[in-house]
Amino acid sequence: MSTNTTPKAIVQRQATAAPSSMKRIHALEDLEASARFWLPKSIFEYVSGHAETGSAKDGARRAFDRWQLHPRLLTDVSARTAKTELLGETWNQPFGVAPMGGAAMIAYRGDLAIAKGAGQMNVPTVMSASSLIPLEDVIKANPKAWFQAYLAGDLARIAPMVDRVAAAGFGTFVVTADTPALGNRVDNRRNGFSMPMRITPKVIWDSALHPRWSLGVITRTFFTHGTPHYENMDAARGPSMFSQNSMRNFGDRDKLSWSHVEAIRKQFKGKLVVKGLLHPDDARIAREIGCDGVIISNHGGRQLDHAIAPLDALPAMRDAVGKDYPLMIDGGIRNGTDVMKALALGADFAFVGRPILYAAFLGGDAGVAHALKLLGEEINRAMALIGINSLNELGSQSISLRP
Repeated sequence: MSTNTTPKAIVQRQATAAPSSMKRIHALEDLEASARFWLPKSIFEYVSGHAETGSAKDGARRAFDRWQLHPRLLTDVSARTAKTELLGETWNQPFGVAPMGGAAMIAYRGDLAIAKGAGQMNVPTVMSASSLIPLEDVIKANPKAWFQAYLAGDLARIAPMVDRVAAAGFGTFVVTADTPALGNRVDNRRNGFSMPMRITPKVIWDSALHPRWSLGVITRTFFTHGTPHYENMDAARGPSMFSQNSMRNFGDRDKLSWSHVEAIRKQFKGKLVVKGLLHPDDARIAREIGCDGVIISNHGGRQLDHAIAPLDALPAMRDAVGKDYPLMIDGGIRNGTDVMKALALGADFAFVGRPILYAAFLGGDAGVAHALKLLGEEINRAMALIGINSLNELGSQSISLRP
């Protein structure tokens, strides 16, 4: 019996593979609506939230809507493939999973669920330093995972952390540059969310109304693994997420500078990426000091309000570093055509955040894999409709601003 391996047949098979908890999830936007229903308000809005007015978050999304794609038709696209090379690896898709702090507070063993789901789909995933599961456990679950660090401007703390990441086996180290101060997340305070977490009557009541989270995530975590700790902020284990000492992990980030990144470059033998840059001069510096790539990001709109949208920053940053330097982007990506717009404007790769964390909450690693499949199916379909067999065919001729 023959096996049909055409792109169309692959998409059809993948579409039937959704876990039962994800049967009504047909696009990434469905994940947010479902998570909003099942999560307590304070927890959901911690994930979906933003700094101050939300301009940076909303602007990142609106930037994609300003562009339109130009299809070329009557082209044989039966050989199309979305396989993409990035930092010495070949991935099945031109996208990966962005780092998200506190994932295991949202989804049961969230960092592991994301790592496993991304591994199943052979796309990169970036583990956040502000996670509640040891990085050594995550790299075992997915040996191709990347590690993202929040670093104080103190080489005495940085060097042991770099050594720990390297010893664990991570091949890519991501330095987050856009957190010299914590963003002013007003909505978190309005909704009763705080770090360290405080158990208030409002929190208790909201948790009781959302047992899928309170029992399936928090209670299950405590009974199975004990009190969650910040495991990866420094080389040694950090305090409990309920500890008043937890804020010490955020100290001295305003001292972090390019000199520290240069020191990491000399110490770390793997790939080094800087995340959170939005200015062409910063991208140029990253290249000059030997970083292997840059992730253009405004931190999901959670840091500087009214920051430029990553997609709007992309063309100038591409001009600054030349066409052969890896530029990645995150922020506002919600479907396959968003990814293709970013690639047409000069990105090499894209990262998706919040929807994948919602998928981990709703369906564990199978939910993550399903969400990534949906995004991949959209890209496969869009490639056919735009008339290309390779993503390298995308360029300025494929896209224009809406009139």
